[in-house]
Amino acid sequence: MLSRILSATIHGIDALPVEVEVDSSRGLPSFATVGLPDNAIKESRERVRAAIKNAGYSFPSGRLTVNLAPADLKKEGSAFDLPIAVGILAADGVVKRDGLREYVMIGELSLHGEVKPVKGVLPVALAVRKMARALIVPEDNSTEAALVDGIDVFGVRNLAEVVELVNGQRDVEPARVDADEFFKETASKLDMADVRGQEHVKRAIEVVAAGGHNLLLVGPPGAGKTMLARRLPGILPPMSLEEAIETTRIHSVAGLLPEGRPLVTERPFRTPHHTISDAGLIGGGQMPRPGEISLAHNGVLFLDEVLEFRRNVLDAMRQPLEDGSITVARAQFSLVFPARFMLVCATNPCPCGYLGDSSRECRCTPPLIQRYRAKLSGPLLDRIDVHCEVARVDFRELTDRGDVRSSGEIRNRVIRARQLQKERFKDSPTGNNAMMEEKAVKRYCSLEPSSSALVESAMERFSLSARAYTRILKVARTIADLEESPDIKPHHVAEAIQYRTLDRRVEL
Repeated sequence: MLSRILSATIHGIDALPVEVEVDSSRGLPSFATVGLPDNAIKESRERVRAAIKNAGYSFPSGRLTVNLAPADLKKEGSAFDLPIAVGILAADGVVKRDGLREYVMIGELSLHGEVKPVKGVLPVALAVRKMARALIVPEDNSTEAALVDGIDVFGVRNLAEVVELVNGQRDVEPARVDADEFFKETASKLDMADVRGQEHVKRAIEVVAAGGHNLLLVGPPGAGKTMLARRLPGILPPMSLEEAIETTRIHSVAGLLPEGRPLVTERPFRTPHHTISDAGLIGGGQMPRPGEISLAHNGVLFLDEVLEFRRNVLDAMRQPLEDGSITVARAQFSLVFPARFMLVCATNPCPCGYLGDSSRECRCTPPLIQRYRAKLSGPLLDRIDVHCEVARVDFRELTDRGDVRSSGEIRNRVIRARQLQKERFKDSPTGNNAMMEEKAVKRYCSLEPSSSALVESAMERFSLSARAYTRILKVARTIADLEESPDIKPHHVAEAIQYRTLDRRVEL
């Protein structure tokens, strides 16, 4: 007998429907799986055989053929265990085949017949919503799937429950979840008030947070670069439900959702080590998976000691920083991963770290310094909006117990600035000032004659590129938004130019 049941496979960060066909016929006992399965699917025959027997059902003794259609699409993972097992039982007459038409199911089976959680449930739920069917998932994944409105999600614990549900022998209420429960405000444990001194750096971080800009911090060891960068997420505005689901979908595919937290409600802060490969950073593999820049989507990618990264790895970020996405191409297909993130880099000014330090002497030779700095190419530096020098903090500043600005105070100003931008770009896909296209820059970043003269002087003095000019305008617009000023004033432009002086001085 032949049975058919609908499942899904992950392709990039999307789910594609897969029809699981099971044919049971007379002949010598065999179990073949076709349709471009990977090793995990091929091994499922042993898990499925044991799960069916240990769940109290008899395993067919004849010839079994499982086809995963479409046959030209590569499938991988253990999520097909459950539909294959149910398909075998349906072909054997244990499960009513008519009932299978109502469901899409995924899940891994244990040898005891329990249904274990799998990765990528949220993309599957989003795909099922378009099919007008119900979704059967492992119980541990039911909350994640129920985040998608418009579908019935049934969480199951074992194979017997699935059989009873499909046969109509069990009355199960669909899983329900209120996404707002996961958005309860939680104060960040890392507060800007913990950082003594560095007021100009805090101001730069406030500017980049308000406009979604990229940031480069340059300074000697121990100056507080990493400490400051780690406090950036605490001043960013809260995520919207749309952003949360978009971010969760990526983390779900990567299998990085924390236990008990099916929805990512805090902006990601990714800190890859400098030994990372280009595939690890931008995504890749035989079946491409999201890299660090996609895992940082809607959040922050922090590259500490950025000049220790290989140059080809850093240059791979140039296109994603412009487009907000990364295309990973293979011979037979290409995948697009979202990558709209804030890039924050920290580096020493030279290999020893003490170039320009008033308290320590730098012993690096000019050629050594030049080779060290050349790892960060000019085109990539052009894409970093704000450059900031982080000087060593002296004893007086460290012991000063005067009033300091907390992350909460800074965050309130950032939220107000982002609200102005949201209203400004309500009729376009632009989300913040850093994402402005050329037309938007011309419309919202017009300068007075005095401000235009300032930018012209900076362009000539520092030999800035056209891209740097555009980014000065975007940063100036953000500074004006922080002051809730409708127009860009000369002092806004002057501050924005100040954040580009490293183009000339560091010569990276």
